[in-house]
Amino acid sequence: MSYRPYQQIARRASRQIRVGKVLVGGDAPISVQTMTNTPTEDAVATIAQIRKSEVAGVDIVRVSCPTPESTAALAEIVREVNVPVVADIHFHYKRAIEAAKAGAACLRINPGNIGSADRVKEVVKAARDHGCSIRIGVNAGSLERHLLEKYGEPNPEALVESALWHAAHLQDNDFHEFKISVKASDVFLAVAAYTQLAEVCDHPLHIGITEAGGKRTGTVKSAIGLGNLLWAGIGDTLRVSLSAEPEEEVHVGWEMLKSLGLRHRGVKIISCPSCARQGFDVIRTVATLEDRLAHIETPITLSIIGCVVNGPGEALMTDLGLTGGGAGRHMVYAAGRQDHTVDGDRMVDHLVALVERRAAQIQAEEEAAKRAAAEAQAQAAE
Repeated sequence: MSYRPYQQIARRASRQIRVGKVLVGGDAPISVQTMTNTPTEDAVATIAQIRKSEVAGVDIVRVSCPTPESTAALAEIVREVNVPVVADIHFHYKRAIEAAKAGAACLRINPGNIGSADRVKEVVKAARDHGCSIRIGVNAGSLERHLLEKYGEPNPEALVESALWHAAHLQDNDFHEFKISVKASDVFLAVAAYTQLAEVCDHPLHIGITEAGGKRTGTVKSAIGLGNLLWAGIGDTLRVSLSAEPEEEVHVGWEMLKSLGLRHRGVKIISCPSCARQGFDVIRTVATLEDRLAHIETPITLSIIGCVVNGPGEALMTDLGLTGGGAGRHMVYAAGRQDHTVDGDRMVDHLVALVERRAAQIQAEEEAAKRAAAEAQAQAAE
């Protein structure tokens, strides 16, 4: 009974690479990334921040590695977390080599900034020897001088040319385990650059609107830019760049993918904006439920509607639902049908218990299906 979007998005065909245990590109799910803002040298603080993002559902985390001390701490960080770690390298090729040896799953570099062809070759060798992939990170704010002279200003063509120029550095070394980003803080520039790049190569693309702003403005800006790209089928992994804590970037990234039906995780609450017809405080109820159901990873849909105008129709499309009624009693729906009523004073606790029970049931059914499939496979092999 879970809600499904009206339109199914056809994703762009791309090559597939590996970032640690996470596949990027091809038919792999679009992964959600974030970046720590603690000093990487402080391994304890960085690990703690990554673990918060893990609870939020992050797939890949990037840490900055500008110093020998930061790459030295990287080995402990990689060992203590459960997601692949990308080492952010800007200029010094030795940091990239150190990061690869320390266990980084991916190196974020601009090959043109690393230096001579020999230095690029050394970085590629380290990546290959230690099983690292690479992200070519092009940014409108740091385009190469020869491209700025050629185009006069950052534009989509300059970003794409920079990306392909950097890619050639890696391809010349017979290295193809890389993805590309062409980020800009201007939504129109970023979307145009990604769209053009998607048309001329099959490399997996890391999408993002860089320096998007604070929690509210950055979320809106990123949703417009990344939403356009994702709707067009462009993007294999994403980061929502916010002036906010890393786990907030993860939450927003997941909500984008869930809204477009591209991935499903946790409880998706479909709620009304509330009006004078509401039979309970919709805004406060939804905020409380979002907080209390944040631990649920199983995909479940829950409709919270303040009155009977739209409530029954929304409940038809969700696993569980609640519609505001009179005299402080509200109707609970299960699998799209009226099931029972609940008093307003125990409504939230009751819904949390129903969701937790449904999540446990789904997990049990999935585990039983896996066991049955394994048994059938074993019998077929005998």
